[in-house]
Amino acid sequence: MTRPLSLRRFDPLRPVEMLSALWSAAAVAPISSGAAAAYRTLFFTLRRLVIGRRLTVGLDTGDLVLTVTQFDSRLDARGLSVGQLNDVRLAARDIRWQNAEFDHATAVLHNVHIRPSVPPVLVAAPVELTLEVPAPVLDGLFESAAPRLSGEIGPDGVARLRLARRPGAGHVEVDARLDGSTLWLHPRGLTLRRTRWTLPGGLPAYPVRLPELPHGLQFTAITFAPGVVRLSASVPQWRMELPLTHLEDILGQLSVIGRPLRLPRLL
Repeated sequence: MTRPLSLRRFDPLRPVEMLSALWSAAAVAPISSGAAAAYRTLFFTLRRLVIGRRLTVGLDTGDLVLTVTQFDSRLDARGLSVGQLNDVRLAARDIRWQNAEFDHATAVLHNVHIRPSVPPVLVAAPVELTLEVPAPVLDGLFESAAPRLSGEIGPDGVARLRLARRPGAGHVEVDARLDGSTLWLHPRGLTLRRTRWTLPGGLPAYPVRLPELPHGLQFTAITFAPGVVRLSASVPQWRMELPLTHLEDILGQLSVIGRPLRLPRLL
């Protein structure tokens, strides 16, 4: 049996040691200019350890399993000296959550900064998420929300609805818009026996209730692409208490290669 390879010879926990004094003083004093190097080292240590890694993150609604493909920010010394990380961009692939699988997702955390308190708090406001939903997941949504219909996104990026019990009878092409957590499908074309008709714009739309998102996330947009639906959502503010022990636990797990990684609950 091959023993896991430790990265501790690279001393990944050194940034935590550098930050420990800052963490203790964060609630009573502004962050000093000397913090910039520590925050930069910490950020790039995290980046090196997470890119390409398979992670399991505990959520209230179940485990989220993913592979991180991007973790970037345009850092600057002046911002880092006051705990400001600017916008942080994340991307992931091969995502599994509950019984669903997704190919790709992105997150942009705006105005990421460390708020002085005991313990310090990591804050981002707002957070924008984009998720690519493949066709099989879309079928599952219609099975629960509109069981008489089945949906598909063709290679041309056009959404089509069919009768679930008579899929060969024809289909309706639809556009979509979001209104809160309701997806409204507007018919724009009808195809029967290989003959297509353009439908008038005044026809009523069909509502599909989308599942509720956790932690105050709200759907903001929907677009179609070949074989997938791109759903966008946002939350006005995300925050997480970040005591030194929590940070050490995260870095400690990431610093070992060859073992499954299960991070502490982040939401």
